[in-house]
Amino acid sequence: MSATGYLKRLGRRLTEDLDTLDAEEISQESKAAGARSAADCVRGEDAVMQGELRSVETCSKAAKTGVAAEFFDGSGTVTLKWMGRHRIPGIEPGRKVVVRGRVGEKDGRKVMYNPYYELLGDE
Repeated sequence: MSATGYLKRLGRRLTEDLDTLDAEEISQESKAAGARSAADCVRGEDAVMQGELRSVETCSKAAKTGVAAEFFDGSGTVTLKWMGRHRIPGIEPGRKVVVRGRVGEKDGRKVMYNPYYELLGDE
């Protein structure tokens, strides 16, 4: 490894926006695992994606009972919705997951209902 390459990467990490660096890191991990990127998924398609949960909320209104999470893989976001659940152990912000399911669309946003999921790491 050359010293100039190392210094260039170090300088970039010290000066670039943290959100951009975070997105690049998550995207690289997803590609390395062979997962599909959220940006490339289209409505009606079965997909396997790897990324992290940015936010998680529970809806307890009668018609909207469930857990909703914002999944981010560095390329885009997908809303994950588990219907009929009040809480899912391990589904929390910052957690890295692999999700599998059919991509849908609601209000112009990508959504995946009741996806299969696998928790990664011990975060």
